[in-house]
Amino acid sequence: MLFRDPITSAQNPRIKNFIHLQKARERKEQNVFVVEGSKEYAQAIRHQYQFASIFVCSDLISEVHFKALSAGINHDAEVYPVSKDVFDKIAYREGSGGIIALARPKNNTLQDLNLSTNPLLLILESVEKPGNLGAILRTADAAGVDAVIVCDPQTDIYNPNVVRSSIGCLFTVPLAVCNSDEAIAWMKSHHIAIYCTYLKAAVPYTEVDFAKPSAIVMGTESEGITPKWVAAADRNIIIPMQGSADSMNVSTAAAVVVFEACRQRNFEKSV
Repeated sequence: MLFRDPITSAQNPRIKNFIHLQKARERKEQNVFVVEGSKEYAQAIRHQYQFASIFVCSDLISEVHFKALSAGINHDAEVYPVSKDVFDKIAYREGSGGIIALARPKNNTLQDLNLSTNPLLLILESVEKPGNLGAILRTADAAGVDAVIVCDPQTDIYNPNVVRSSIGCLFTVPLAVCNSDEAIAWMKSHHIAIYCTYLKAAVPYTEVDFAKPSAIVMGTESEGITPKWVAAADRNIIIPMQGSADSMNVSTAAAVVVFEACRQRNFEKSV
């Protein structure tokens, strides 16, 4: 790490630039994204993300603790000690542990995925809300899903809200981004069954076989999945509703179906 001069003014050019990174266009142009929080920072380092710069507040984290968390970081990462006032200016939430950093996004492709012999995948078509993506990544991490594939995304997968709401699971879960045609062709070539959640489907999700190589496809909250996925599915599935609503939040629906798949797979192992 390269330690730089302390920053004590919110008018410092680097702090002003940090504020501009709230816009997706600026993040893309500068090829960085925001990692806020000591836990998220440590997870990103553990999963070999490269860092451009780190802003550290000594009032909130000791030098010893910071260096311990930073073990394994790229040597050219620049560290800027900042005052408490400056840190409060750039921090989005409380309890971030005194660390906010700028990391380099990865080029997440289907070819980068290393699948198990019996993979379980979660496919998100045109995900719109960063908070939902983050929550789904937490579910994927908890369930041990092989990978999350984001098709035709309508949001930046490195949006700060994704990092925050995933609580670092953006870094722990294998992730790929592609278009729907690429994803469908890739899964067909790998003989992975495609199960699409679809309101007009007649098959309850508990009645399909998730014990074999499987991909669970979730659509947008407003429109659901597109006809392309409906046609490509091996089976279209539905979560039966008992009340007046015909659907639930996409992150909740993903958790329901994914953990049914885990239940089936664990049952297969036990018999």
